[in-house]
Amino acid sequence: MSNRLISEVQFHCGSRMKNRFMLAPMTNTQSHDDGSLSDNEYQWLTMRAKGGFGLTMTCASHVQSIGQGFAGQLGIFSDDHIEGHKRLASGIKAHNSLAVIQLHHAGMRSPVDVIKQKAVCPSESKKHNARALTLDEIRQLRDDFIVAAKRAQQSGYDGVEVHGAHGYILTQFLSSSINQRKDKYGGTLENRARLLFEIVDGIRATCGSGFLIGVRLSPERFGMQLNEIKMVAQQLIDHHEIDFLDLSLWDVFKKPEDMEHQHKSLLEHFSELDFKTVKWTVAGQIRTGKDVLRVLDYGVDFVSIGRSAILHHDFPNQVLKHPNFEPTELPTSEEYLKKEGLGSQFINYMKRWDGFVK
Repeated sequence: MSNRLISEVQFHCGSRMKNRFMLAPMTNTQSHDDGSLSDNEYQWLTMRAKGGFGLTMTCASHVQSIGQGFAGQLGIFSDDHIEGHKRLASGIKAHNSLAVIQLHHAGMRSPVDVIKQKAVCPSESKKHNARALTLDEIRQLRDDFIVAAKRAQQSGYDGVEVHGAHGYILTQFLSSSINQRKDKYGGTLENRARLLFEIVDGIRATCGSGFLIGVRLSPERFGMQLNEIKMVAQQLIDHHEIDFLDLSLWDVFKKPEDMEHQHKSLLEHFSELDFKTVKWTVAGQIRTGKDVLRVLDYGVDFVSIGRSAILHHDFPNQVLKHPNFEPTELPTSEEYLKKEGLGSQFINYMKRWDGFVK
């Protein structure tokens, strides 16, 4: 057993994580149509907490009904959701795992058949049939992220992660190609990052110094530029009182798509940041025990596990016992996934992943 894997992570806010394993926030499509928690989603997440994850993060949970990104999404846009979140946070924490909810808004990526109206975006997007937000709506969006964080705190979560990755609404604001606004939320990087920073600062002011706050960023696709995301990350570290950065890299070991930056891997690019008291984690193709140790060698504080956590609810415990642990081979059966705590909706969703389910 590697001492690094079982060493504690202490965050600036005071929260302590028992090991170096975080459950990645994953779409699973198995909560109720109104955004309330289902038994299947509860089982899926609490099984991972029981399986040894030091931090168990929910799927992306939308802060406005119009921001829903997929059917069966767990919501946190209404006080009606608090009862379910209290149950979920308590169930996760019962296994000595930090309970963190990811706050999300899909923006132009909200499917019209799900939200039953036109999606919203920083500026009009004919490609996505999305309309531009008004200035008042941007302020409301900011406030709804902050209110959702307060709701999470009232529900017993240890903290929140603000989803600024994967082409969702905060990415859309960050993107110079998507965001064509002419006001203080568009144009320069400072303006395009303004909403993200206002949300983070508002959550800290509302929820206090002892509340865990993370931000997820992705440096590529959806108009993201590596240098700009590195600048946003450093500004979050330097000026905005976050506790951790969650970098979704698609493949942690790959080189950037931009030819200008291919002299080193994405992981190496971000390892150059001055993290100060902020912890960092990465996600993308970390599948085996050897992968985990290799990532930690770059100075990453903890790993974010997705696919292997679907296959093994106890992936952390397996790696702690067997540092060379490798997940079961794919494709796997529906029966196997049921035993690992996936409901039928989640299994159907996984059938979209080529070669995952028999």
